[in-house]
Amino acid sequence: MTDRPPLRSLGSAPLPEIDENDHVRGAGPLIIVYADFECAYCALLHERLRDLTVRQVFRHFPVGSSHPRAWAAAGAAEAAGAQQRFWEMHDLLMADQARLEDPHLWERARVLRLNIERFESDRRSEAVRARIRRDFEGGIRAGVAGTPTLFAAGQRHTGRITTETLERLTRLG
Repeated sequence: MTDRPPLRSLGSAPLPEIDENDHVRGAGPLIIVYADFECAYCALLHERLRDLTVRQVFRHFPVGSSHPRAWAAAGAAEAAGAQQRFWEMHDLLMADQARLEDPHLWERARVLRLNIERFESDRRSEAVRARIRRDFEGGIRAGVAGTPTLFAAGQRHTGRITTETLERLTRLG
């Protein structure tokens, strides 16, 4: 897949506004990323974003039909977030997508020194499922159809997003 022009006709609603529930890091031009922890293109985008000065908003878009562990990984990230370690878990999950089974999620929680009992309870909770669903449904309404999808400088980009595209968007934003 290559970069595509923005697809304005897919969404029936505007992109959800950033609020206190969003996961945000960095400073600079704003990039909103809808991603799946089991998507190889999402991991590649993650690597490319690490080298840029941007304000990144991460939103869950687990594609369960092709990534069976995506929802579990999203739950792990949210459970880590409940203990103020979302971005650390996010980075660990993106760095090793081949190991998303429960024992590997628990090991990451141990590495981050999370309370494992709370982590396990939180990741399976209705509140965490609702949080992930909120991102997913907001993305659907805004026209997200797959991962990764990012919004920057008023444009939507999907699929394999090149470094050149990211650099151009950060100059525009």
